[in-house]
Amino acid sequence: MQKLPFEIEEFSPTFKDEFYSLSKTTTYQKSTTPFSENELKNYMFIVLEGKIKTYRINLENMREQTFFIYKRGDIFDITTILDGKSHDVIYEVLEDAKTLKIPINTVKEWLKNSPEFSQMFYRYISSHIRYLEDLSSDISLFSVKDRLINLLLANLNPDDKLRYNILQNLSNTQIASLLGTVRAVLERAINDLESKEHIKTTRKNIQTTSKFIEKYSKMLPK
Repeated sequence: MQKLPFEIEEFSPTFKDEFYSLSKTTTYQKSTTPFSENELKNYMFIVLEGKIKTYRINLENMREQTFFIYKRGDIFDITTILDGKSHDVIYEVLEDAKTLKIPINTVKEWLKNSPEFSQMFYRYISSHIRYLEDLSSDISLFSVKDRLINLLLANLNPDDKLRYNILQNLSNTQIASLLGTVRAVLERAINDLESKEHIKTTRKNIQTTSKFIEKYSKMLPK
């Protein structure tokens, strides 16, 4: 069994043995939308490899809003785990992915009976709440350029578990959806930052420069 990339590796041997015995490895191909409503209501998933995004789409104008891009160590769907209700979002595999899936009833038992698991789980929920607060305030209060700068800073911050190194291999369309805008508007912001030598871009890659760090270093966590 492939080791997990978060706190469960530090749990007691008894819990880890139970965890691995009840987990099943699943793989998914890029560009698929593999998670059925029934499956999401009955299993918790942990990403081992690849990236999976969750989003909503307005079918009238085809605008998308990406909520999360799950990568190694991320858990979903925590909303369904807590309330047992279907979650009105779409999942898409951005990179070939591998997950562990665990029955939700087992997860609920661990939340009741395992303090170490419940503490880890609720810390993870709190990180989602903070992330969604930041997302909603960014969309309401900041320009697309400022949102991009905030995302680039988060991408550099190892303490930001949900956004650290998130931009690797993302297209401009995918980044725009993450920022709540469209590709054309995002690319104007990218061109502006690139003209000031704050970033360098190649296909599916944005690199910050020393000028970017110098200008925005005060916004990085100490």
